[in-house]
Amino acid sequence: MRRVVITGAGTVNALGLDVPSTLKAMAEGKNGISELQFRDVDRLSIKIGGQIHDWDAEGRFNRQQMALYDRFTQFTLVAAQQAISQSGLEFVGDLALRSGVVLGTSGGGLTTQDDNYRMVYEEGKNRVHPFVVPKLMNNAATSHVSMEYNLKGPCFTVATACASSNHAMGQAFNMVRHGVATAMVTGGSESMLCFGGVKAWEGLRVMSKDACRPFSLTRNGMVQGEGAAVFVFEDYDHAKARGAEILAEVIGFAMTSDASDIVMPSKQGAARAISGAIQDARINASDIGYINAHGTGTAANDKTECAAVADALGAHADNIMISSTKSMHGHLIGGTGAVELLACIMALRDGIIAPTINYEEPDPECALDVVPNEARDAKVDVVISNAFAFGGLNAVLALRKAP
Repeated sequence: MRRVVITGAGTVNALGLDVPSTLKAMAEGKNGISELQFRDVDRLSIKIGGQIHDWDAEGRFNRQQMALYDRFTQFTLVAAQQAISQSGLEFVGDLALRSGVVLGTSGGGLTTQDDNYRMVYEEGKNRVHPFVVPKLMNNAATSHVSMEYNLKGPCFTVATACASSNHAMGQAFNMVRHGVATAMVTGGSESMLCFGGVKAWEGLRVMSKDACRPFSLTRNGMVQGEGAAVFVFEDYDHAKARGAEILAEVIGFAMTSDASDIVMPSKQGAARAISGAIQDARINASDIGYINAHGTGTAANDKTECAAVADALGAHADNIMISSTKSMHGHLIGGTGAVELLACIMALRDGIIAPTINYEEPDPECALDVVPNEARDAKVDVVISNAFAFGGLNAVLALRKAP
């Protein structure tokens, strides 16, 4: 099997509109969660989120593009441009035929749906724009990235709720590892911060009205975010031959299903995914220095995840650092694992462990080193990133410091 490395990264999220600003914010423990600003927000009981307030869509895209690009597609295209530019790849000839795109999203073009349902049902209009369907479809971002960069290999979208990005990146990893592709553009995006999107989540009664406090005894729910992160996964020999800068190496991936409950997580399912990623990477649990947690800030998720980590890692769980950057940028649902992979790269490259901010009081059921409130300097060689979704779908990635 071939080795797989990351040669490009890009992002837009509530912490920053590129990778350097995002990593700086993570290292500083910045809170990117703020008051929501969009139509009808006064009708919501949840009024906070990791919203990108300074997004200038009209300044980035022309009128024809705006007719085709939902907000989640806009985020993806900007993040993809950053990642591909950093990688230095030009997808022409055989490389174009052997490279593709696999992205994760859960809501897809939800803001487009929200706008057009309002037009039809509330405003009584009888027509919608002819491009509504291609604008809202979940594969829109994938398709536009493939067209923009001439990517003619495997291209598809993965939708597994909160694990979508990790599942997508896992598929990209496996395609490069098994020689199906030379390079894959991968990651995820989400933009569910609109009236209909937040109103639907309110119904689940898992949302916080004031802050995301993963692992803290005082936690009272998750906070949504929006944005995208995109990476270039590349065959190591190909990257080395062209002298590319390598950000990190992807070494393992596993996915499991709880097969038990549509919303309640399972310790056993999550632990099997963690153990599977360790086994796939051919490492020992003691090799892992940091875990980027799923860490949503809900009572059920946090304690279940900590129990799963303890089960999978045994005694080493007490020695490992585990933090949730959702406390800073919010839960991007289908895009969240991609943004969180940036924290993993920062840990490996820069020796900076992103903190879990808003931490107030220890929870005996989350008795791990959660890197509370302040970033930490630490040398780590191997990290893993957890994603556990509604529907009991789990996906875990393992990364190693760049060779």
